[in-house]
Amino acid sequence: MKDPEPVAPFTRDNTWRVDTVGTEVRQLFQYEEAEQLAKGYPAKVHILPRPLESTGAVIYRGGLFFQPRHSRSVARYDLRGETITAEREIPGAGYHGQYPYSWGGYTDIDLAVDETGLWVIYSTEKARGAIVLSKLDPETLEIRRTWETNIRKRGVANSFLICGTLYTVSSYSAPNATINFAYDTATGSSRALSIPFENRFRYLSMLDYNPAERQLFAWDSFNMVTYPVRLSRA
Repeated sequence: MKDPEPVAPFTRDNTWRVDTVGTEVRQLFQYEEAEQLAKGYPAKVHILPRPLESTGAVIYRGGLFFQPRHSRSVARYDLRGETITAEREIPGAGYHGQYPYSWGGYTDIDLAVDETGLWVIYSTEKARGAIVLSKLDPETLEIRRTWETNIRKRGVANSFLICGTLYTVSSYSAPNATINFAYDTATGSSRALSIPFENRFRYLSMLDYNPAERQLFAWDSFNMVTYPVRLSRA
């Protein structure tokens, strides 16, 4: 992960990593730059006050936003103060295997950042497993607005947001997968897509958009992968 809107002393060169395998995941690895990450030598290791769950965390505006384990909450860990500064329950959100992406991994609650701010992607019993989107205040984690889509969360491998539009990926393992749906929060409408998407190492478990770099950051079978994004007005 990288922070698209870093707060001093951190910069856009700082790279962050979490190992989300296991039950007591508390370590957040901080690197000065991607090259240091490739060599495997962190500049610092943060020990989170609460263990996190799944691969849905993001770094944004000087904080790590994550889902605490066994909860339907999201929390903000301040990277400078090294404390949790906000935590809020997402009403009705499924957690710990109720509405994950198709690959599993307790990915019920997925945080995302785009040009417009901080989002949380999840589902509820009321939505019957369809993806629900909420825009969050990055300081208080208060829900500003919520959208209910007609896209089944278990039916897609992962998702991300760009410019207020949710995009989903068809498969986490197929080499010739597609970006198969888009949901536009401005119009409240969805449409089918067929944009080629390559799972290079056949097991995509994390996918996030970085609006500062206009790249998708992915974790694919123990490989760090980036996908350059070209935007058009159409």
